Amino acid sequence: MCDPGQIAKPMSELQNYTAFENHVTRMRACSLCDGLPLGPRPLFKLDPSARVLIVGQAPGRITHERGRTFDDVSGDRLRDWLGVTSETFYNDPRIAILPMGFCYPGTGKGGDLPPREECAPAWRKTTLQYLDQLELTIVIGRYAIDWHIPEMKGKSLTRVVAEWRSLWPERLVLPHPSPRNNRWLAKNPHVEAKVIPVLRARVSEILHD
Repeated sequence: MCDPGQIAKPMSELQNYTAFENHVTRMRACSLCDGLPLGPRPLFKLDPSARVLIVGQAPGRITHERGRTFDDVSGDRLRDWLGVTSETFYNDPRIAILPMGFCYPGTGKGGDLPPREECAPAWRKTTLQYLDQLELTIVIGRYAIDWHIPEMKGKSLTRVVAEWRSLWPERLVLPHPSPRNNRWLAKNPHVEAKVIPVLRARVSEILHD
């Protein structure tokens, strides 16, 4: 006779995955923010089997137009930091990408505008509940730091990155990989000399476990 528990577990997993898919469908249909310059186009990459979560700020104009987050020169640098190919970055379900704002917010005098304030309260906490197998969360930018690492709120990016070992190996703060940060990276060479090699080793370990 079959053990009822052996039947219930797969059914429960199926129900959970169906709930996740329904949640993602609602996210992709979100039009919560009014007045977006290019209209709503939520960009993210999620799977409940994810082990590595990349938390960015919000899609830029290029990624909005291409329909894939980090599909630009910033993404090229980020993939180099992670030590993964574009194919792995986009196709391996163990890598998830969940920006603080799902849609392109527009451009201001100093570059892209901040992520829209409506996005995170509406979606973030519920979405993260589905990602219960994460081993590493990579946090990029001020808005991501304030949400995911509240104990570091108010500290400068330079200081938070310098204190990276206090969060390791579950979390890691990185500067945005945009070329706009080339000067910052030049002033903080320890990031690419010491932090990035450790990050690459950790990502490789997770993906090849």
